[in-house]
Amino acid sequence: MRLSRGAKWVLGLITGVVLFFIYAPLLLVVVNSFNADRTFGWPPKGFTLEWWGRAFENDGVRSALVSSLWVGAVATLLALVLGTLLALALQRYRFFGRDVVNLLVILPIALPGIVTGIALNNMFTTILGVPLSMFTVVVAHATFCIVTVFNNVIARLRRVNPGLEEASADLGAGVFTTFWQVTFPQLRSALLAGGLLAFALSFDEIIVTTFTIGAGETTLPIWILQNLFRPNQAPVVNVVAVVLILISILPIWLAQKLSSDTVAGK
Repeated sequence: MRLSRGAKWVLGLITGVVLFFIYAPLLLVVVNSFNADRTFGWPPKGFTLEWWGRAFENDGVRSALVSSLWVGAVATLLALVLGTLLALALQRYRFFGRDVVNLLVILPIALPGIVTGIALNNMFTTILGVPLSMFTVVVAHATFCIVTVFNNVIARLRRVNPGLEEASADLGAGVFTTFWQVTFPQLRSALLAGGLLAFALSFDEIIVTTFTIGAGETTLPIWILQNLFRPNQAPVVNVVAVVLILISILPIWLAQKLSSDTVAGK
C-alpha cells in the first residue's frame, strides 16, 4: 500500500507527538537528576552532580538495588526453567486440556497487577500461612516472568526442524543428549531474549511487589515510591529513577536486537 505525501506527513506528525508525550517526562527526570534546584525549578538555573553522589552514598538505595537485582535474577532463573519446560510440553505433545493449560500459562501477564497481587497475598498469608518476604516476591515475579520466556521459546520451537531431533534419536542419542546438543543450541537466543525481558519486568515491578513483600524489606521501585514526596529525598529519587530507566532499557534493547538478528538470520 502506497501513501500520499500528505498522509505520510500526518502519520509522521502523529508518531512524533505520541513519542514526545511518552519520552519527554523521562527526559525531564534525567535533567532533574542534575538540577541544582531542590524544588526542580524550570528552566534549571544550574546543574550539579551532588544528587548522584548522595544516591550512591545512600544505604537505603544500595540495599534496595541489591534486593531488586537478586529478586530479578532468581525470578528470571525460575522463569527460564519452567517456561522452557512448559513450551516443550505444549509444543511437542498433544493431550487433553492442552489449550486450557496454554491459556492459564499466558493469563498472569494479562491480569491487572493489583488482582495478581491480592490473589498471591491471600494465597501466601491465608492458605499457605507463609510469611511475606523476598522469597514470596520472587515467586510472585516468576508467575508473570514465565510468560515472556514461554512466548519466546514456543515461537522458536515452531520454527525448529523436528527432523534434526529425530535424526539424533536415530543415531542413538538419548533424550537429554538430543536436547543439549540439538535442541538447546537452537533455543539459546530465544532463551536469552526471554530471560532479558523477564529480568526487566521483574526489576521495575511495583504493584505485585507491594502486596507480596515483607515488612521492613524493599526493592528499588518500592524505595522510590516511599521517598518520592520526602523533601530531602526528592532529588535523590530522580537519580534512582534514571538508574532504573537505564537498567530497564538495556535488557529490552538487547532482547529486541537478539530477536531481530535471529529472524534476519533465518
